[in-house]
Amino acid sequence: MAVILDGNSLTLENFISVVRKNEKICLSEKAIKKIQNSQEIVEKIVDKERIVYGVNTGFGKLSHVKINKVEVEKLQANLLKSHSCGIGEVFNEEVTRGIMLLRINALAKGFSGIRLNTLERLIFYLNENILPLIPEKGSLGASGDLAPLSHMASSLIGIGKVRYLGKLLDISEVLNKFKLKALSLSAKEGLSLINGTQVMTSVGAITTYDALQLVKQADIAASLSFEALRGIKDAMDNRIHQARGHKGQIDTAKNILNITKDSTYLTNQGDIRVQDAYSLRCTPQVHGATKDALEYIKTKVEIEMNAATDNPLIFNEECVISGGNFHGQPMAIIFDFLKVAISEIANISERRIERLVNPTLNEGLPAFLVKNSGLNSGFMITQYSAASLVSENKVLAHPASVDSIPSSANQEDHVSMGTIAARGARDILFNTQNVLAIEFMASCQALDLRESHNLGRGSKIAYDLIRQEIPFISEDVVMSPLIDKMYELVTKENILNSLEKKLGKLL
Repeated sequence: MAVILDGNSLTLENFISVVRKNEKICLSEKAIKKIQNSQEIVEKIVDKERIVYGVNTGFGKLSHVKINKVEVEKLQANLLKSHSCGIGEVFNEEVTRGIMLLRINALAKGFSGIRLNTLERLIFYLNENILPLIPEKGSLGASGDLAPLSHMASSLIGIGKVRYLGKLLDISEVLNKFKLKALSLSAKEGLSLINGTQVMTSVGAITTYDALQLVKQADIAASLSFEALRGIKDAMDNRIHQARGHKGQIDTAKNILNITKDSTYLTNQGDIRVQDAYSLRCTPQVHGATKDALEYIKTKVEIEMNAATDNPLIFNEECVISGGNFHGQPMAIIFDFLKVAISEIANISERRIERLVNPTLNEGLPAFLVKNSGLNSGFMITQYSAASLVSENKVLAHPASVDSIPSSANQEDHVSMGTIAARGARDILFNTQNVLAIEFMASCQALDLRESHNLGRGSKIAYDLIRQEIPFISEDVVMSPLIDKMYELVTKENILNSLEKKLGKLL
């Protein structure tokens, strides 16, 4: 069943079903009518030779230049050619599908003046998985994501390469296969296709979705470490967390108690020590703060996913208004916030790893979690790798949104750098997933080195799944392939899904 787009009701979950599960899309009947009405208004403006930005004028600083009626189609083609200035590696398939989906959804609102058949061609590309190659770098995130979106849109006029059926092909080859011709764009269509925040929003939306899953995984990893270090369960008492009142904190403590229920590894305060270190005791406060941040970020992302972000916007024939909805600042700040929120999960995870491997902190476990330490280094360097990723996250978490460089001869004199923020959040997510992978491995190793106890009902599920892929380390081995395997378990959500089938949804 196709996801129906109307420009107003796309959710993060629908978005993921299209970009990750290749669900088909179509336009609602109401959206089709709005698109047609808007395009008719543009035709009337052109016929009457009324000067309207982007329809029959130059762009940016060149907006004062009037374009003759006979040259408006060439204007749109020139726009896409000149603006295709992307640099570096191309976005992966998920991000590319997300960019296309979000641009289609924005145009479905009916404020842009694009022709229905042009939008239907982009829908055809997405449904058939014909994916333009879009370089990652080159957007200031202010007049929209101009450079990367131009690479997307150029495929409609027969320019550029695409991914199709696992191959990189010229778009002309793919069009020939389907017996289609490249499009010629009418007035304003080029600008309608590239003036928006869909690149930053696609990258950021995927990262947000994955981060929401990641914090649940972090609760599982923390629970295993909590048991391995004989944690004091009193600190998870619901009364403590209700007394403060933050939902994420309350939910995290509930998760840990749920996961570790019936564990005989856990202790009560005063049994072997009075208090745990913060990286154990304050897990609900730290994980919870990230959860609360992510819920806020998700609401803002979903607003942007359904936003009209091009310029000018067409309301009726007498009301075509130039504004600044293309400016990425609302997302730039949000994605900088996302960077900080994800980074903190890695920060506290790495501190738990350190406690597991450090013989002065790990409650009687062998140094670096290996027998015959000295001859064997065990998990010593896994902590180095985790620390390296955490340090890199701190650099990446520097806010992109506080920077601005004027462009277009100072006509566009404040820009958002929102796409840089989104790409930074994506990279921080990758690093954090790997830090958690190392914590999962280290905590399971530590549990195997303890005297026999019973794991919690959720911890046992996670432990058994990990041990199907990651063996106990009795003497030194090459660790990197094991970390890669563990990363796959984390990112494919195997542990989370298996645990939730038995325990119910984690919070």
